[in-house]
Amino acid sequence: MSILIDKSSRVVTQGITGKTGEFHTKYCVEYAFGKACFVAGVTPGKGGQHVEGIPVYDTVEEARRGTGANVSVIYVPPRFAAAAIDEAVAAGMEVVICITEGVPVKDMILTRHKMQGEKTILVGPNCPGVITPDEIKIGIMPGYIHKKGPVGVISRSGTLTYEVVDQLTQLGLGQSTCIGIGGDPVNGVKHLDVMRMFNEDPATEGVVMVGEIGGTDEEECAAWVKQHMNKPVVGFIAGVTAPPGKRMGHAGAIISGGKGTAAEKIAAMEDAGILVTRNPADIGSLMKKTLK
Repeated sequence: MSILIDKSSRVVTQGITGKTGEFHTKYCVEYAFGKACFVAGVTPGKGGQHVEGIPVYDTVEEARRGTGANVSVIYVPPRFAAAAIDEAVAAGMEVVICITEGVPVKDMILTRHKMQGEKTILVGPNCPGVITPDEIKIGIMPGYIHKKGPVGVISRSGTLTYEVVDQLTQLGLGQSTCIGIGGDPVNGVKHLDVMRMFNEDPATEGVVMVGEIGGTDEEECAAWVKQHMNKPVVGFIAGVTAPPGKRMGHAGAIISGGKGTAAEKIAAMEDAGILVTRNPADIGSLMKKTLK
């Protein structure tokens, strides 16, 4: 099994006629069951065209009615991304994955407000996407480093998502599903949301959780893990402190009022029984040792 997506998912690419959308859709189609999974594209005014053999529609609603699509992936420019999410939610997409980086925070605040009460699950924006190895990849991650197996991966950092996966695969540990949730301050699913899904997934035996400085999402997830998680969790916090008055990292990596530091997150995770490493090179080996 897996979470969020599998080979039965039917995907529409919003922005498929753009350079980025076309490029990444091509490689997603070529991965595992991608040819069957990617059924439609959407670009307003380009309906009737085909990209990589995929029919293009003017709206997500038309694509859903024409193909039965239930998942959307978004590659449109930042100023249009929130509106694209709104359109996908209104069309009834079960999962929306927004890859776009640089979406205005104000736009996302309004979009998240509109999504209240909706059943759509949003991943991103500013994320690498979601992959269920050997079944389907939706996003920009390198498919070849992934391998089907028992470890779930959640990460705010796209680059560290790839690093963790490569370590696991090299050690013979495949992945159930890997989710890059993105590092923006206003986004969709959080660590806690995904951790709940992995805890309920019978195919997931352990979880790697990668966080970053800023916010309190990791602490909230750790508190839930302490009370409810019945599978081992390995954690790592990425964060670099720059000179006074400056911070380095994702847009969401903002330390405010002394909250959101790496030390606070690590302490909360360790208190919850999460095995935390300070060295990212040890994440894979720690998970292998834990599962043994």
